[in-house]
Amino acid sequence: MTWTAPAVVRTPEITVGDERAMLESWLDYHRQTLLLKCAGLTAEQLRTASVEPSGLTLLGLVRHLAEVEAWWFRENFAGETVDYPYFTPDNPDADHDVRRADAEADLATFHREVELARAAVAGRTLDETFTEVGPKRRTFNLRWVYLHMIEEYARHNGHADLIRERIDGVTGD
Repeated sequence: MTWTAPAVVRTPEITVGDERAMLESWLDYHRQTLLLKCAGLTAEQLRTASVEPSGLTLLGLVRHLAEVEAWWFRENFAGETVDYPYFTPDNPDADHDVRRADAEADLATFHREVELARAAVAGRTLDETFTEVGPKRRTFNLRWVYLHMIEEYARHNGHADLIRERIDGVTGD
């Protein structure tokens, strides 16, 4: 039997709530949207590039966003040491190299990183600040991270729309 990405039930974003609830709701909506774009596709389809010369794939986006979750929420905000599943100093774009990727394992990694991100910010305030890892050393607050992650997912979900349409003609949602 051929493995396919599981179906996704996307929870509608809330339209009334406090700031934290609204930010979490919109971020979860976009996380689920990415998974919705993958639902029902085989591993091979998830590894299918959009259109030359781009090598962008749905699986590459899943892998990329798993690492972005870890980078902003865990390593930067929470100060955790993160063992990235794809990134290496020699190959910083390894998340997009899906030629030999295990789609089922990569989706599990994505889900795990989302849960670890949630745990990293549990009980923390939106006003809490941190200094970015790396040479820039900019200061951010958790509110900024939520807003940035919503933007990051929204942008990549636009890519995912086009890739999915290219694979099997599915549009929308």
